[in-house]
Amino acid sequence: MSVDTRPGPPTTTGHVRFLDRVNPVAAFAAAICYSIPMLFTIDAVSALVGLGGAAVLLGLAGATPRDVVRRAWPLFIAAPVSAISMLLYAQPGGHVYGTFLLATVSDNSIRLSIAVGLRVLAIGVPTLVVLAGVDATRLADGLAQLCRFPSRFVLGALAGIRLFDVFRDDWTAMAQARRARGLGDSGAIRRGLTMAFALLVLAIRRGGVLATAMEARGFDGGERTWARPSTLGRDDLVLVLGAILLAAAALTTSIVTGSFSLVGTGAS
Repeated sequence: MSVDTRPGPPTTTGHVRFLDRVNPVAAFAAAICYSIPMLFTIDAVSALVGLGGAAVLLGLAGATPRDVVRRAWPLFIAAPVSAISMLLYAQPGGHVYGTFLLATVSDNSIRLSIAVGLRVLAIGVPTLVVLAGVDATRLADGLAQLCRFPSRFVLGALAGIRLFDVFRDDWTAMAQARRARGLGDSGAIRRGLTMAFALLVLAIRRGGVLATAMEARGFDGGERTWARPSTLGRDDLVLVLGAILLAAAALTTSIVTGSFSLVGTGAS
């Protein structure tokens, strides 16, 4: 049977939002269908269209600005960093505004920095918002039942994911225990290496116990039934088609406006 029979996560109002209803397998398929085509070009127009369209679609799907910030905040740091790096170190082209050591600011570097910063947001934000809330148990059900992945591999991976929180608690407990013994106030590097080794030993022991327990409960293969069937429905089709149409609209707009710039072809 399945590892977990809990239903999908409801919202605080008791209603299940669109993003919570879709199958996690469909969410991953939509992310692939949207992000891969967007990687073929590096221009600001397609990125703006993709980012704006994704904002509208995510709003219609029930994602709030708080969800976007909470799930995609690392990208709001990574995008400016990527843009600044491209601004300073991209291949010079057009008018050169200034140079310093290896850094050169030119028309081409400015254009590329804007395009790269927007593209990081255009690809990363909708992908993280859709995938960050995926329930690991539902994803495992979908991978085993719909994608026909080996159930032993899927359930083992699911068990490993469930142990991440346990490892964090173990690290905190070890740090507190060492501090109580007067060993945690100096030598940060040595302390970190020692605790990492102890955590590795603990993880190996726990993995062995978990493997034995799962094998004793029949997780070692054979015919398997599932407590919660994983199916695809209309919402999943809408999500995948929406991702495909959004990517197509972004690239079409870029081509029509003449801003399409194939990655690897150099500056225009």
